[in-house]
Amino acid sequence: MKYRAIVRYGSMSHVGNFRVDYSGLRMHDRCIIRTDRGVEYGRILSPVEPYDGEDTSEGIIGEIVRKMNADDLKKLEQINDVEQPREFDFCKKKIQERRLPMKLVSVEHLLGGSKIIFYFLAEGRVDFRELVKDLAQEYHTRIEMRQIGVRDEARLLADYEHCGRELCCKTFIKNLEPVTMKMAKNQKATLDPTKISGRCGRLMCCLRYEDRTYEDLRSRLPEVGSRVAVKRGEGDVVNLDPLSQTVTVEFADRERESFKVADVKVLSGPPKKEKGPESPAPADESPKETEKHEPA
Repeated sequence: MKYRAIVRYGSMSHVGNFRVDYSGLRMHDRCIIRTDRGVEYGRILSPVEPYDGEDTSEGIIGEIVRKMNADDLKKLEQINDVEQPREFDFCKKKIQERRLPMKLVSVEHLLGGSKIIFYFLAEGRVDFRELVKDLAQEYHTRIEMRQIGVRDEARLLADYEHCGRELCCKTFIKNLEPVTMKMAKNQKATLDPTKISGRCGRLMCCLRYEDRTYEDLRSRLPEVGSRVAVKRGEGDVVNLDPLSQTVTVEFADRERESFKVADVKVLSGPPKKEKGPESPAPADESPKETEKHEPA
């Protein structure tokens, strides 16, 4: 019998399905896993469950070797407290010596020691071949230089968002997809950049993954400008509240009142607007996020 579980692993909080040959593991257990990057550690996010299909069809990306033991925990503590800070300082020193236009953000030393990944920010492409040679000569292992964007920087370094919860990008979001101002407007969020920007300085990721829910709720409401009938009489829709599923109706005497959508009967849609000259499509408001480099 084959078993699988969802595991979060790596500095970038990767998430994937992993095969395990026994069912003795539990949610939240820390474990040793084998991925295409090498041997590393992770945390189990789901119950361990059996499966019968092929690994490729089930989305299996690696295997769980075992539950972490005392020796593994000691080695992980050594990596986090001693080796990674030392590797960070050495790389930063070499960057300064070679006057490279890049900012070192973080270092990830895999538990198995097969690879060290250096994450950095830069305005454009950087020729870091000589830097890779310096690092490989110092640590005698595979070196990977990975260029990231500011959203990935927040995922690596930040902890909590304005709402008091851990960053979404650190806990469950796999891919950092574009977020636009249109999504904020659809959700009637304040357009004050300081209140709708995350720790990375970009629009908050929750605006994107909540947008589908708002679109669904909004589709159940009449459009603004529609002619409707309620108990009080007929009027025009002037405002919508998707979350409470209410519409605000203005009557002939200019008074306004809110009603549940179930109590509203649509008589006609909003009046059609005359078409004007077409304006150019707005530019994509989302930044280019991640550009990755692999050592030659």
